[in-house]
Amino acid sequence: MRWVRPLSAGTRGTARTLGAKAHGLVLLHRLGLRVPPAFVVTTRACRAFLREGRLPEGLDGELAAAVGGLQTATGRRFGGPRLPLAVSVRSGAGVSMPGMMDTVLNLGLTEGAAAGLAAETGDPRFALDSRLRFLSTLASALTGADGGGPGGAPGQGDAGGESDPAGAIAALQDRIRRRLGRPVPDEAAAQLELAVGAVFSSWGSPRARAYRDLHGIPHDLGTAVVVQAMVFGNRDGLSGSGVAFSRHPDTGANAPFGEVLFGRQGDDVVSGKAATRPLRELADRHPAVWAGLLDALGRIEGHYRDACYVEFTFQSGELWLLQVRPGRFVGAAAVRVAAELADEGVIGRREALLRVSPHHLRHVRTPRLDPAGEADVLARGVGACPGIAVGGVATTSEAAVRMAADGPVVLVRPETSPHDMRGLAAAAGIVTAHGGPASHAAVVARAMGKPAVVGVAGLSVGAASVEVGGRTLAEGDCVTVDGTGGEVALGRPRVVATAADEHLHRLLAWADDVSGDRSGRDEAGRLEAAHAVLGRGRRRG
Repeated sequence: MRWVRPLSAGTRGTARTLGAKAHGLVLLHRLGLRVPPAFVVTTRACRAFLREGRLPEGLDGELAAAVGGLQTATGRRFGGPRLPLAVSVRSGAGVSMPGMMDTVLNLGLTEGAAAGLAAETGDPRFALDSRLRFLSTLASALTGADGGGPGGAPGQGDAGGESDPAGAIAALQDRIRRRLGRPVPDEAAAQLELAVGAVFSSWGSPRARAYRDLHGIPHDLGTAVVVQAMVFGNRDGLSGSGVAFSRHPDTGANAPFGEVLFGRQGDDVVSGKAATRPLRELADRHPAVWAGLLDALGRIEGHYRDACYVEFTFQSGELWLLQVRPGRFVGAAAVRVAAELADEGVIGRREALLRVSPHHLRHVRTPRLDPAGEADVLARGVGACPGIAVGGVATTSEAAVRMAADGPVVLVRPETSPHDMRGLAAAAGIVTAHGGPASHAAVVARAMGKPAVVGVAGLSVGAASVEVGGRTLAEGDCVTVDGTGGEVALGRPRVVATAADEHLHRLLAWADDVSGDRSGRDEAGRLEAAHAVLGRGRRRG
């Protein structure tokens, strides 16, 4: 096929063509791990779409053929009234752009398919909630609106979705009809073509363009689209979704770290709108799922020879992996992982040195609020990206962009979404009331290296002020964000830097052995000297 490729252990292609997400799914297949059946619409199709303003010729037939493969693999019928097949439609560029493009979940749950799902499961509420989730994510993709508003996912403040999903479905369908001038098609194949086009279009959205400008990513790459059979984390009491790092992303400690939501779908975890639970709770509640996750993390880390990150869902006690990538740690975490992998014999010392950049060392002595000081701590949450940021409070992305022209700002939001991209880029630090280490705010903060505190209980964000702990701060009031300790303090309290630990000392000793230069230089200079020697050796080789 020209535009579409089924995903299996035998799929060939680079991340530039398949997208990083699909490339990762191929790896999971090759490692023998459980992955829902899927296919990818390549970045080449996206580039054709962007040139021509429509889906490329022949893609409709290839989509139908690929869906046929999913039906064979699952024993289900796409949009059918008996054993219905639902799919997710996710963006997947060749380079990481976390949350910048659109996703549609539960696609194929037409009115008849939702009735069939209710009959199959004996749970009409689950079927209605799943159809509502489909319509809300499709509406967000088609209209460019944030899915957490009216008509958003059930249980997240949507227009009555939690108490009356049938009524919310009707209201949402009416909203889409009025906004777009046409109803959502009740035919699964037409829904799929609509969703693929919407995801392709999101490549050119202002938030995605802003992210690429910020990170120097070319605008002509395009995104792939992964179409994958749904597994439902909200199916029953033995279901849930989560994210996991094989090692701690802030410290590099060799223990799984992440978060999980029981009885919910994966977008609830990463949106930051739901209160997640620490990953370790999975071990107590679902030990078989936990054991499977540990096995998967071990296999993946063994392949990458590096820390890794996975997204997963478990349905009725069965674990499925949905996404994988290297951990991409920075600062002290990057140093510790490189040193410990060398100690374990997984990589050599020279490779460990090359994995740590001088830029990492500039951030390895993480500043934080002085524990012996008298900081006026306003609130505590979860430290999502280490470091200190000081600035005036900004309660909207627009305010952050405007105020940043006059000095540093701290963006304070209930939670962030891709629509906050310009504000996130302008801010020196980030604070949110909701979310955990895998929320949108946390992921983007780590990608940008901006100190962040998420999940601040009791934080209320108004139009131009915030309230927390019985105190009110106006927009522009100065606060300090400690992304290591998870604290937000008033004003500019005393800050100290953490001391160099054994991992950094060991890594720099290896650097001196390679360079042969033991003169007095700063830490970054010692590593740069070793890199220069190793670089010359690579060129001669």
